[in-house]
Amino acid sequence: MLRSFITRASPVQSIAKRALSTGIPKTSPLWTLGRLNHVAIAVPDIDQSTAFYRDLMGAKVSEKVPLPEHGVYTVFVELGNTKIELLHPYGESSPIQGFLNKNKSGGIHHICIEVDDVTKAVNDLMAKGIKALNPVPKIGAHGKPVVFLHPKDCHGTLVELEQS
Repeated sequence: MLRSFITRASPVQSIAKRALSTGIPKTSPLWTLGRLNHVAIAVPDIDQSTAFYRDLMGAKVSEKVPLPEHGVYTVFVELGNTKIELLHPYGESSPIQGFLNKNKSGGIHHICIEVDDVTKAVNDLMAKGIKALNPVPKIGAHGKPVVFLHPKDCHGTLVELEQS
Protein backbone atom coordinates (compact mmCIF):
# COMPACT_ATOMS: atom_id res chain seq x y z
CA MET A 1 0.00 0.00 0.00
CA LEU A 2 2.74 2.46 0.95
CA ARG A 3 4.69 1.57 -2.19
CA SER A 4 1.71 2.38 -4.44
CA PHE A 5 1.26 5.69 -2.65
CA ILE A 6 4.89 6.64 -3.16
CA THR A 7 5.07 5.62 -6.82
CA ARG A 8 1.74 7.12 -7.81
CA ALA A 9 2.07 10.70 -9.09
CA SER A 10 0.20 13.41 -7.22
CA PRO A 11 -2.22 15.63 -9.19
CA VAL A 12 0.29 18.49 -9.00
CA GLN A 13 3.07 16.26 -10.35
CA SER A 14 0.77 15.09 -13.16
CA ILE A 15 -0.05 18.68 -14.14
CA ALA A 16 3.62 19.64 -14.04
CA LYS A 17 4.58 16.62 -16.20
CA ARG A 18 1.78 17.41 -18.65
CA ALA A 19 2.84 21.05 -18.85
CA LEU A 20 6.45 20.10 -19.48
CA SER A 21 5.53 17.42 -22.03
CA THR A 22 3.38 19.88 -23.98
CA GLY A 23 6.10 22.49 -23.99
CA ILE A 24 4.15 24.86 -21.72
CA PRO A 25 6.59 26.54 -19.34
CA LYS A 26 5.78 26.28 -15.62
CA THR A 27 6.39 29.99 -15.10
CA SER A 28 6.16 33.02 -17.29
CA PRO A 29 8.72 35.77 -17.78
CA LEU A 30 5.77 38.12 -18.42
CA TRP A 31 4.46 38.30 -14.85
CA THR A 32 5.42 37.34 -11.30
CA LEU A 33 3.39 35.77 -8.52
CA GLY A 34 3.60 37.81 -5.32
CA ARG A 35 2.50 37.48 -1.72
CA LEU A 36 -0.77 36.28 -0.21
CA ASN A 37 -2.88 39.42 0.06
CA HIS A 38 -5.86 37.99 1.95
CA VAL A 39 -8.08 35.04 2.73
CA ALA A 40 -11.77 35.84 2.24
CA ILE A 41 -14.39 34.39 4.55
CA ALA A 42 -18.11 34.54 3.79
CA VAL A 43 -20.00 35.33 7.00
CA PRO A 44 -23.73 35.26 7.79
CA ASP A 45 -23.42 38.17 10.27
CA ILE A 46 -20.66 40.65 9.40
CA ASP A 47 -21.14 42.77 12.52
CA GLN A 48 -20.82 39.76 14.81
CA SER A 49 -17.77 38.50 12.87
CA THR A 50 -16.16 41.95 12.99
CA ALA A 51 -16.71 42.11 16.75
CA PHE A 52 -15.13 38.66 17.15
CA TYR A 53 -11.88 39.68 15.43
CA ARG A 54 -11.81 43.19 16.94
CA ASP A 55 -13.06 42.62 20.51
CA LEU A 56 -12.10 39.03 21.27
CA MET A 57 -9.01 38.55 19.11
CA GLY A 58 -7.70 42.12 19.43
CA ALA A 59 -7.22 42.70 15.69
CA LYS A 60 -7.40 46.01 13.89
CA VAL A 61 -10.43 45.96 11.58
CA SER A 62 -11.66 48.32 8.89
CA GLU A 63 -15.08 49.86 8.62
CA LYS A 64 -17.79 47.89 6.81
CA VAL A 65 -17.73 48.98 3.16
CA PRO A 66 -20.53 48.27 0.67
CA LEU A 67 -19.35 47.20 -2.79
CA PRO A 68 -22.60 46.99 -4.76
CA GLU A 69 -20.78 46.29 -8.04
CA HIS A 70 -19.48 43.06 -6.46
CA GLY A 71 -22.62 42.33 -4.43
CA VAL A 72 -20.82 42.35 -1.08
CA TYR A 73 -20.05 44.23 2.09
CA THR A 74 -16.42 43.88 3.16
CA VAL A 75 -14.45 44.30 6.35
CA PHE A 76 -10.69 43.77 6.39
CA VAL A 77 -8.99 42.30 9.43
CA GLU A 78 -5.31 43.32 9.61
CA LEU A 79 -2.92 40.53 10.61
CA GLY A 80 0.48 42.12 10.05
CA ASN A 81 1.68 39.84 7.27
CA THR A 82 -1.71 39.48 5.51
CA LYS A 83 -5.42 40.17 5.94
CA ILE A 84 -8.71 38.38 6.37
CA GLU A 85 -11.56 39.76 4.26
CA LEU A 86 -15.00 39.28 5.79
CA LEU A 87 -17.66 39.08 3.07
CA HIS A 88 -21.39 39.51 3.54
CA PRO A 89 -24.11 39.63 0.86
CA TYR A 90 -25.17 42.99 -0.56
CA GLY A 91 -28.49 42.43 -2.26
CA GLU A 92 -30.35 39.29 -3.24
CA SER A 93 -28.21 38.52 -6.31
CA SER A 94 -24.97 38.48 -4.32
CA PRO A 95 -22.67 35.56 -5.11
CA ILE A 96 -21.94 35.42 -1.38
CA GLN A 97 -25.61 34.72 -0.67
CA GLY A 98 -25.40 31.65 -2.87
CA PHE A 99 -22.32 30.52 -0.96
CA LEU A 100 -24.06 31.08 2.38
CA ASN A 101 -27.15 29.18 1.18
CA LYS A 102 -24.89 26.13 0.82
CA ASN A 103 -22.74 26.91 3.89
CA LYS A 104 -25.04 28.31 6.59
CA SER A 105 -22.23 29.08 9.05
CA GLY A 106 -20.05 30.66 6.36
CA GLY A 107 -16.50 29.64 5.55
CA ILE A 108 -13.48 30.33 3.41
CA HIS A 109 -14.63 31.73 0.08
CA HIS A 110 -11.38 32.51 -1.77
CA ILE A 111 -7.72 33.39 -1.49
CA CYS A 112 -6.16 36.48 -3.04
CA ILE A 113 -2.62 36.48 -4.38
CA GLU A 114 -0.84 39.54 -5.68
CA VAL A 115 0.70 39.59 -9.16
CA ASP A 116 2.84 42.30 -10.70
CA ASP A 117 0.74 42.42 -13.90
CA VAL A 118 -2.79 41.04 -13.62
CA THR A 119 -3.58 41.41 -17.33
CA LYS A 120 -0.48 39.51 -18.43
CA ALA A 121 -1.09 36.90 -15.71
CA VAL A 122 -4.68 36.18 -16.72
CA ASN A 123 -3.84 36.08 -20.44
CA ASP A 124 -0.94 33.70 -19.79
CA LEU A 125 -3.01 31.45 -17.52
CA MET A 126 -5.93 31.34 -19.98
CA ALA A 127 -3.47 30.33 -22.73
CA LYS A 128 -2.47 27.45 -20.42
CA GLY A 129 -6.10 26.33 -20.09
CA ILE A 130 -7.07 28.03 -16.82
CA LYS A 131 -10.56 29.54 -16.93
CA ALA A 132 -10.97 33.11 -15.65
CA LEU A 133 -14.40 34.03 -14.30
CA ASN A 134 -13.78 37.63 -15.39
CA PRO A 135 -11.10 37.61 -18.11
CA VAL A 136 -11.11 41.40 -18.19
CA PRO A 137 -9.84 42.71 -14.84
CA LYS A 138 -12.28 44.73 -12.75
CA ILE A 139 -11.57 46.99 -9.79
CA GLY A 140 -11.60 45.10 -6.48
CA ALA A 141 -12.04 46.05 -2.84
CA HIS A 142 -8.57 47.62 -2.62
CA GLY A 143 -9.17 49.80 -5.68
CA LYS A 144 -6.83 47.66 -7.80
CA PRO A 145 -7.55 45.43 -10.83
CA VAL A 146 -8.54 41.86 -9.96
CA VAL A 147 -9.38 38.64 -11.80
CA PHE A 148 -10.94 35.48 -10.36
CA LEU A 149 -9.81 32.04 -11.54
CA HIS A 150 -12.29 29.16 -11.66
CA PRO A 151 -12.03 26.78 -8.68
CA LYS A 152 -12.22 23.71 -10.95
CA ASP A 153 -8.97 24.78 -12.58
CA CYS A 154 -7.34 25.74 -9.25
CA HIS A 155 -7.79 22.46 -7.37
CA GLY A 156 -11.04 23.41 -5.68
CA THR A 157 -10.08 26.92 -4.59
CA LEU A 158 -11.46 30.18 -5.97
CA VAL A 159 -8.32 32.25 -6.59
CA GLU A 160 -8.33 36.02 -6.91
CA LEU A 161 -5.34 37.65 -8.58
CA GLU A 162 -4.79 41.27 -7.58
CA GLN A 163 -2.48 43.81 -9.18
CA SER A 164 0.27 44.58 -6.65
